Amino acid sequence: MGGLSRRIRDYLKAVSTIALGRTIAGRKLSVLPGDIFLASYPKSGNTWIRFLIGNLISPEDPVTFANVEQRVPSIYAFPDRVLRTLPRILKSHECFDPRYPKVIYILRDPRDVAVSFYHYNVKVRRIPDDYPMDKFVARFVDATIARDVDRFGSWGDNVLSWVRMRQGKPGFILLRYEDILQNPERELSKVASMLQMEVTPERLSQAVKLSSADRMRTLEKQQSQQWTLTKDSRQDKPFIREARSGGWRKSLSETSVRRIEEAWGATMQDFGYELSLSPENPLEGHLQTWGEDGTAHSGAVR
Repeated sequence: MGGLSRRIRDYLKAVSTIALGRTIAGRKLSVLPGDIFLASYPKSGNTWIRFLIGNLISPEDPVTFANVEQRVPSIYAFPDRVLRTLPRILKSHECFDPRYPKVIYILRDPRDVAVSFYHYNVKVRRIPDDYPMDKFVARFVDATIARDVDRFGSWGDNVLSWVRMRQGKPGFILLRYEDILQNPERELSKVASMLQMEVTPERLSQAVKLSSADRMRTLEKQQSQQWTLTKDSRQDKPFIREARSGGWRKSLSETSVRRIEEAWGATMQDFGYELSLSPENPLEGHLQTWGEDGTAHSGAVR
C-alpha cells in the first residue's frame, strides 16, 4: 500500500504542478529572437561564465548566488512564463537545438569534467562519499548517471551536437574553460562582442575580479541556502572547488583516463586537449598548460 500511496501522491503533485503553470521550462522553453544561450555539458564552467557576464553587464550591482537566477537565468530554474519576464541570456545544458539564435558554447577537458561532476553528484547525494571514481567515470562515459543528466547526452554527444551544427556560423562562439582560466579578459571580450557591448580593459578587469573563485567561494558559504542548485544539497561539500585545469591528474586512475580518452580522444585532440596515455606522453609527471594562442603544451609538474 505504501508504494501505491506514494505513486498516487506523486501523480497528484505532477498534475497540480502542470495545472498551476509550475512546470520547469527546460527544452520546452519558448525561444525568442533575441535570446543568447550559454550552452555546455554540466560542470564545464557555466556558472563562472554566468558570473562573468552578469558582472560585465552590471558591475555596479554584482552577481551573487542569491541573484544569479534573476540576472543570467537557467532554463531549469523557472517555468516558461516566469522566464519571459527575465533577462534573456540563458543557461542551458541541452544538446543542439536549432531554435537557439545565438550560442556561447563552453568546452572543458572531459577528464576534469568527470572529476568535478563526481564531486557534484556526491554533494547532491546521488552517490555516497566512498563511491568508486572508476565506476562513476564508466557511467559518465556511457551517459548512465541519472535520468535528468543522461538526456543531455554524453560529453562527446553534447559537444559535437553543437560544434558540428554551428561552428563557423554567425551567432556561435566556442570558449574553452582552460583559455578563460589563462586569459579571462581576452575570452570575455569575445562574449562582449556577441552582446554588442563596447567595453574598456578596466571594465573587463573589474568583471573578472568580481567573478574570482575566492569571491565565489565566499558568496557560496553565505548564500548556498538561497540558490536552487545548492540549497537542498550537502552543505559540507562545496560547489566551487579548485577552479583550475589539470586536476584530473591527481584524481583519476589510469583506467579512468584510458576510458575517457578511448571514448573521445579524437574530439579532445581536435580542441587541443593532449592525450596522456601514449608512449610519447606518459601520464605520470606531466601537467598540461596553455599558450597564448590557446594551444596545449605539456610540462613537468613542479
